[in-house]
Amino acid sequence: MQLVSVRIITADLQRIVPFYERITGIPITMLSDDFGELRTAACTLAIGSTRTLAFFDGEIARPAENRTAILEFRVDDVDAVFERLADFIAPCLVQAPKTMPWGNRSLLFRDPDGNLINFFTPGAPPRAD
Repeated sequence: MQLVSVRIITADLQRIVPFYERITGIPITMLSDDFGELRTAACTLAIGSTRTLAFFDGEIARPAENRTAILEFRVDDVDAVFERLADFIAPCLVQAPKTMPWGNRSLLFRDPDGNLINFFTPGAPPRAD
């Protein structure tokens, strides 16, 4: 088994697609008017409009209601990324870069639908002396 994609559902593709392109610097490939993919070497972030839900049985997802998952992007230098994006993400900033107890340096903010995003740079875990 291989995890290859995470999909978010949105009611506003026109707002969320440019947001992800701006924060990642990666263009999103739109495969239809209702579905696009942000492809990286490790995984794909799929973005679907609420209209794509009609192809599934039942009410499977509601946009802008996620409060449990975090979309995580590994970056070379989280402080440099924060400096570049600070003004853009200021309205949705959750936490400026901070070193976590496990050694990662993390920047937390939300996308326009409220999904939590973590840009992080791995670091050496603190030593227990």
